[in-house]
Amino acid sequence: MAGPDSVAIDPPGIFIKLELEARGWSQRDLAFILGQTEQQLNPLLSGKRAITPDMARLLGDAFDIAPQFFLNLQGQYDLQNAKEPDPAVKTRAELQLVFPVRDMIRRGWIQDGEASLLQLQMNRFFEVANDEGPSQVAFAAKRTHYNETPPHQLAWVFRVRQLAKQLSVGPFSADKLRSTLPRLRSLMIDPEAVHSAPVLLAECGVRFVVVEVLPNAKIDGVCTWLDDASPVIGMSTLYDRLDNFWFVLRHEIEHVLQGHGKSSIGMIDHLAGDGDSKMDTDEECIANAAAADFCIPAQKMESFYIRKHPYFSERDVIGFASLMGVHPGIVVGQIQKRMKRYDYLRKYQVPVRRHLVTGAVADGWGHTVHAEL
Repeated sequence: MAGPDSVAIDPPGIFIKLELEARGWSQRDLAFILGQTEQQLNPLLSGKRAITPDMARLLGDAFDIAPQFFLNLQGQYDLQNAKEPDPAVKTRAELQLVFPVRDMIRRGWIQDGEASLLQLQMNRFFEVANDEGPSQVAFAAKRTHYNETPPHQLAWVFRVRQLAKQLSVGPFSADKLRSTLPRLRSLMIDPEAVHSAPVLLAECGVRFVVVEVLPNAKIDGVCTWLDDASPVIGMSTLYDRLDNFWFVLRHEIEHVLQGHGKSSIGMIDHLAGDGDSKMDTDEECIANAAAADFCIPAQKMESFYIRKHPYFSERDVIGFASLMGVHPGIVVGQIQKRMKRYDYLRKYQVPVRRHLVTGAVADGWGHTVHAEL
């Protein structure tokens, strides 16, 4: 509908009548020229019937005017009288330019709705009091891109935070977390034992959640803080393998122990052991070293590799894993990376997500965790 300050546009039929007057033609004359009856022409002149492309060409020949002129008249008139669009359309468009809103709605992280409600949900989700953009919440994350955080990754991190706020854990104790590391490592012998990890972390005051990534968000884990004394570890299990799970978990635990991510964003751009480690920040190097040594002490892994390379029998791998007190998949993962042969003894790369979600808050894979915004 036209606004109070806009100029009303007359129906195209008014212009046709003016042209008839200018030429001294009657309505009956125009009907004759067009090869139509007056009854057929009446709705067009009264504005009850729109000018079609065919009619525009007929009128163009009759008045010696370009047919597009008549189509433009009809288009302007129709646009003026069109319904006002739902304000949510503009809001969705503006938000979608910055955030993965459609994917967030699809996953059930926010609900679609009218403009003000949608904006309010986004503000609450990204922990801001206005619509000027997400707060720069500090987090240290392992990811495959090193540049500024892409929207899909940022949304994933805030979903981790959103779910973590709902968890109730005891006071955080770095000393207790360190003393719990041996108990966590004892779980590495059995893939099914990963479900106990979230419980042990909670006892130390660390919130742990699992969230499936959004499309195009290649991120493995994150350490973020709800406040200076409330650490959160989020994991995606993007690579659902036993060795990857324990490496990423220990990596994020080290971030917690070191207090990384409280006041600045620290990230790496590729998985540990892949690519050029020179790109890693000091924080990531510290976490990588702690994670590698946790899985298999570096000196022992190096000694085994040198002694057996290039022929690693399955028996040797199983024996070394038993000696280290870990599942063979942990050793296999190390060998695969060193040899760059990811098909080697792949049968030991067992998935763990199905065991993990039985003991953790897990969002995704067809299941949405209810969370208040």
